[in-house]
Amino acid sequence: MYHLVKRTTDIAFSTVGLVFLVPTYLVVKIAYLCTGDFHKVIYSQTRIGKNGKKFQMYKFRTMVPDASEKLKEVLKDPERKDEWEKYHKIDKDPRITKVGKFIRRGSIDELPQIINVLAGHLSIIGPRPLVPGEIEEYHGEKEIYESIRPGITGWWAVNGRSDMEYDDRLALEYYYINNSSAKLDTQIFFKTIGAVFSRRGAK
Repeated sequence: MYHLVKRTTDIAFSTVGLVFLVPTYLVVKIAYLCTGDFHKVIYSQTRIGKNGKKFQMYKFRTMVPDASEKLKEVLKDPERKDEWEKYHKIDKDPRITKVGKFIRRGSIDELPQIINVLAGHLSIIGPRPLVPGEIEEYHGEKEIYESIRPGITGWWAVNGRSDMEYDDRLALEYYYINNSSAKLDTQIFFKTIGAVFSRRGAK
């Protein structure tokens, strides 16, 4: 029953979200054009979903178009490399654009993921969708992690987000997977609203 209600709620919320997606896209597109950036503003990235199935996850682009190549240059710095390996993120990441910094502050970059929710790839609430090979790199329990749909927000997202080491974030994800319930989802939903407005942990 819990899973049926959760899926129904996902569809309802993402359908409403579609109303905001088009005008938000136009604003983000215009903002990039004003900065001389004529590249696509929505990008997709391969992520791992339930039962290990790969899917293309959509987001508003917040980085320079050649972010992957730029990362290789950044990681030549030993301190930056150590930071990346520890947090899987970089403080004051030089790849992030001016527009990207703004839309990240309010988590606007996540809005296109409602398309993934409607398609059944994601849930509104769940563990963070990982890139291929990520769980193996950190010696996580792959089968357990992939037993439920990943989410746009989750227990990790409302308990520190970018402010903790990767192993600690992973532990929070497993806590949610092992204790998922309507009560916990409701708690995460309201804490997410608070985190977005306070911009806590958003980078």
